[in-house]
Amino acid sequence: MSGAVEDSNRRMLRARDAMDARYAEPLDVPTLAWLAHVSEAHFIRTFRATFGETPNRYLQRRRVERAMFLLRSGDRSVTDICMDVGFSSLGTFSRVFREIVGEPPSLYRQRGPLPPVPTCFAMRWARPSSFGEAPGGDAP
Repeated sequence: MSGAVEDSNRRMLRARDAMDARYAEPLDVPTLAWLAHVSEAHFIRTFRATFGETPNRYLQRRRVERAMFLLRSGDRSVTDICMDVGFSSLGTFSRVFREIVGEPPSLYRQRGPLPPVPTCFAMRWARPSSFGEAPGGDAP
């Protein structure tokens, strides 16, 4: 791998790590591009080429992943969870949740609590896909 490709990958990883750590904050492309030390257009293009999805979609998916966990591990309202994971609109949250998971948050919550397995397994089973296959693979 060339030095330029390694440098580009590090820059994209820096931005993705920020999204993972600060998913509930209002992150936008200008901020993420600044973190990666590239222009906004270059950031979007390179992020998509590196990770297979746009920065916006990645951030939405991370927020939905966290919401999935919260919906099945507590009794807080869908609205509270929506706000806690970084969405500012319940309508947008519900639409994006349905697009990614395949069902609305209230129906997803009815699946009940997560099984008593190590968190890494539960997260894998529940992780929504960004590539169209069924979420989680071999879920119980």
